Amino acid sequence: MMKKYLWSFALSAIVLAGCGKKEELPAPVAAPVASAPATAPVNTEEKVLNIYNWADYIPDGMIATFEKETGIKVNYDSFETNEALHAKLVAGNSGYDIVVPGSVFAKPQIEGGLLQALDKSKIPNLSNLDTPMMATLAKYTDPDNKHLVPWAWGFTTVGINKNKVAKALGETPMPENAWDLVFKPEYTSKLKSCGIAYLDSPTEIIPVALHYIGKDAYSNDPADYKLATDMLAKVRKDVRIFSSTMIDDIAGGKACVAIGWSGDINLAADRAKENQSKDEIEAMLPNTGALIFFDTIAITKDARHPNNAHAFIDFYLRPENAALMANEMNYPTANKAAMHLVNPEIAANKTIFVESDYLAKMIPPSSFSNEAREAMANAYNSFKKGK
Repeated sequence: MMKKYLWSFALSAIVLAGCGKKEELPAPVAAPVASAPATAPVNTEEKVLNIYNWADYIPDGMIATFEKETGIKVNYDSFETNEALHAKLVAGNSGYDIVVPGSVFAKPQIEGGLLQALDKSKIPNLSNLDTPMMATLAKYTDPDNKHLVPWAWGFTTVGINKNKVAKALGETPMPENAWDLVFKPEYTSKLKSCGIAYLDSPTEIIPVALHYIGKDAYSNDPADYKLATDMLAKVRKDVRIFSSTMIDDIAGGKACVAIGWSGDINLAADRAKENQSKDEIEAMLPNTGALIFFDTIAITKDARHPNNAHAFIDFYLRPENAALMANEMNYPTANKAAMHLVNPEIAANKTIFVESDYLAKMIPPSSFSNEAREAMANAYNSFKKGK
């Protein structure tokens, strides 16, 4: 069995088999380092770059370092859900050069002509990316890796405040399957007292609900959505929050159990410690598996500053910058050359760089048709409204 530090080969266990050895990891990297100039934009392109990324998903100082080094002014906006980003792209004229879609949405965006192919000659640091990781992304989302570069990856799972959950459950023992905490009335009826939070997104909640009832997590069959929402309806009264601010909701004590992203749950744990809270927050590893995802950097089809976009992607793919993302954001990097710079405590955290035996249980990403997404949104909204 592979050991946890060689995570890149472990991830390929979803689709491939392999072996590896544990590596020694040096001291953490402190800040983005301007070790080499980023690819310069052509002279005819104004020095502006417009980025649309997830909230709380970039290290402090990274944008400023890029701006100082290149003279390119970055306008950086954030979104809360894949649905919000997708709506911008479908509407057209988004005004953004770089976007960071989740792989479930990136595939139809590629197929719909919303993203442009990368000019790989302008991104020499592509060679730093992990080959098995890129093969996985090519298989499920981006054939031949023409359009996408990994920003980070993680998994959708259950996060808990251990002290509050134990108190709310009383004599009821923790379930073997962590998904029971958010989907089984036996547990939700007790945990509602300290707060249950769901991500406020149909493409985050319906897939994990489908997985829980034994269906394909990425089913395009509306009949399966009906089964999932029937199950969800049994616990609707116990759900306190449909959250777009999950880190704050968990760290701030609004919820003691949540369906969230692994990195955000770990960030909430860090934030609780910074606030000197005695609460211990943990991302769970459900015994039936979690849903893995990739967040990807892409250039919009109508980007006005494509050369600057390529320069930023190459800058982000430097080992020191990829490692900084992992160290500060608690999400694993797909940058093989960065691994020796990742903090030992981050690399050793099995809810960040997951061990190979658990990675094999994870459900790989897929995508939904436009019709399925619409049907899913309708089913989710009906559930959310309690109808």
